[in-house]
Amino acid sequence: MEHFLQQIVIGLQLGAIYALIALGYTMIYGVLGLINFAHGDVYMVGAYLSFFSVQFAYSRLGGHPSWAVFALALAISFVGCGLLGVLIERFAYRPLRKAPRLACLITAVGVSLLLENAGNLNFVFGSSSRTCPNVLPGGHMTYNFSGVFIERNYLVLFVCTILLLILLWWVVSHTRWGRAMRAVSFDKDAASLMGVNINKVIGATFFVGSALAGAAGCLFASLTQNSFNSYMGILPGVKAFVAAVIGGIGNIPGAAIGGFIMGLVESLAIGYGDKIHLPSSYSDAVSFAILIIILLVKPTGLFGKALVEKV
Repeated sequence: MEHFLQQIVIGLQLGAIYALIALGYTMIYGVLGLINFAHGDVYMVGAYLSFFSVQFAYSRLGGHPSWAVFALALAISFVGCGLLGVLIERFAYRPLRKAPRLACLITAVGVSLLLENAGNLNFVFGSSSRTCPNVLPGGHMTYNFSGVFIERNYLVLFVCTILLLILLWWVVSHTRWGRAMRAVSFDKDAASLMGVNINKVIGATFFVGSALAGAAGCLFASLTQNSFNSYMGILPGVKAFVAAVIGGIGNIPGAAIGGFIMGLVESLAIGYGDKIHLPSSYSDAVSFAILIIILLVKPTGLFGKALVEKV
């Protein structure tokens, strides 16, 4: 039982990252009907912004591991990636808003490759892997709950994710911008006739979705201390997209739940794979197999709704 609960804890930690990235996919798709394949690379930029923020705080400001340094890194990653998302929408996607879907899809792939390869340049991020120093006091403190071990850093990661999800839900459900976003998602032309500024709403959606991906990158880099490089966003981006599809693309709560499902499936596949002679390297294949099964049973995802096109 302890082993099972330990895998559940690890799965929730993985799922927290996938959920934050998946939210950006589903928000942008809900408003524009566009799959932003550059979203995983925005997550990568968030990790680097966090790394350089911590380095600046330590070397230039004489800082040391503290909650203030963590808050600074998170804020810079959140705002920086949000602004990057706005720039991507303004210069890459807005000119193609009335173009065929295929043109937008190719552009999204192009933006992804641009971010990856630009980040690989020595005067940008560089090709070598980086590791962010610990930002919280006390190092990797670990709590023992009846044989289930939880690192304090991963607990902070999970709590921050839940708080961001609650904040997003409140903004979308109870603010004027949230109502405008839902109106644009339902019918752009009708929303425009009612006085909604379509460009501002879409720009704000890109800001929030990209900011959440940046926050995920910051949480990964600053709290896990895993190494990362300019190509780190490829696989998490794909998995987050799968999570959004599992939850029902365009459905915000579904994307979050889909992210946690992906994390749990991956963790359990790694933890119990040896019992069914399944190598741990096949955990990704198991996750994608779950996607296929869910789409065969419910093509719109777990929480998606089939849309009827009226003529």
